[in-house]
Amino acid sequence: MQLNMVKNTVLLFVLAMISCASKMKHESSDTIPVNNKKTHEVTPIIVGANQTATYLPLLQTKRIGIVANQTSVIFKTNHQYTHLVDSLIDLNINVKKVFAPEHGFRGQADAGEAVKDGIDTKTNLPIISLYGKNKKPSESQLADLDLVIFDIQDVGARFYTYISSLHYVMEACAEQDIPVLILDRPNPNGHYIDGPVLKTAHKSFVGMHPIPVVHGMTIGEYAKMINGEGWLANSIKCSLHVIPVKNYNRQLPYILPIKPSPNLPNDQAINLYPSLCFFEGTNVNAGRGTETQFQVFGSPYLNPEKYTFQYTPQSNTGSKYPKHQGKVCFGKDVSQTQKLNALNLTWLIEAYKDTSDTSEFFNTFFTKLAGTTELQKQIELGLSEQSIKDSWKEALNLFKTMRSPYLIYL
Repeated sequence: MQLNMVKNTVLLFVLAMISCASKMKHESSDTIPVNNKKTHEVTPIIVGANQTATYLPLLQTKRIGIVANQTSVIFKTNHQYTHLVDSLIDLNINVKKVFAPEHGFRGQADAGEAVKDGIDTKTNLPIISLYGKNKKPSESQLADLDLVIFDIQDVGARFYTYISSLHYVMEACAEQDIPVLILDRPNPNGHYIDGPVLKTAHKSFVGMHPIPVVHGMTIGEYAKMINGEGWLANSIKCSLHVIPVKNYNRQLPYILPIKPSPNLPNDQAINLYPSLCFFEGTNVNAGRGTETQFQVFGSPYLNPEKYTFQYTPQSNTGSKYPKHQGKVCFGKDVSQTQKLNALNLTWLIEAYKDTSDTSEFFNTFFTKLAGTTELQKQIELGLSEQSIKDSWKEALNLFKTMRSPYLIYL
């Protein structure tokens, strides 16, 4: 009898281990392990797309549209992954079409380049562009769908247009009474909130809502806020279901295994992007046309005696016609900057002071990026970085209060 009890105990242990291994295989993790300080164990981050057991029942017998790009993947072991669209088709889910945001379904288009409708050569699915003239799915484009999945890796900056596409998808689906399923992913810049809050008079596709430049939210949290704050047309509500990321909090570092767009090639560029993107609204090049996009900046109009780093932008993948193409730019290499936990305005302020022609420094795009006319005025008046940031405090505190009900993660 004692022998049988021992055998049963061993058998139960083996079955438990097999069950755990099976679950981990079924919901395989992303590539980032998280150290648990209390138990010294490694807890994997599991993105929404990997939690197939949770959301597959929601897709059965339904006609599915997917908003996706090259980051919409299910992670496997050994740093391998399969595209969400391919995986769902293999699982006999009735995927009808793909909606592609800025940069396209495979992430090849330049920033600002029109993305065309087409057919995906691998799956033969129709691809409908959501960048260019058609930013919002039409009634006819949604007519044969029962549910729309949104699964795109964001970087947490207001002017990164994936959250604008999210708005229009939610709005279109709400108008046609079609539910939206968000497969959430971590925000690599989710560890801080900073920047001027957009004023609605300056609303555009690079800034649609009254939020700061760095909002510190995931796509899932942001979708909840769009709904809750009544930002969709006529304050309509979208039927929303979010699959949260497991084992994630916004203070955890998150390394993106796939670049989210052609000009954000690595984690350093992603971290510097919210600060350096302001240069897109000036006569300064922010590294487009180089292999260190958003890690260097420069201009032919900066003083070469002070700005000793130099480079010459050339046409390349992701930037066919970079600013100052073929011209020597004098500037700074900031690729070794320690991880930012706040916006850096010093580079922008100093570049304005040191340009040879301040009257041509800013262009009209700067106000769209800033979301307000105040930042340009403050820089032109010679205010310090700290003085400018002090002017944001009240609005940032109000934003933190506003976003609080929509947070999913600590």
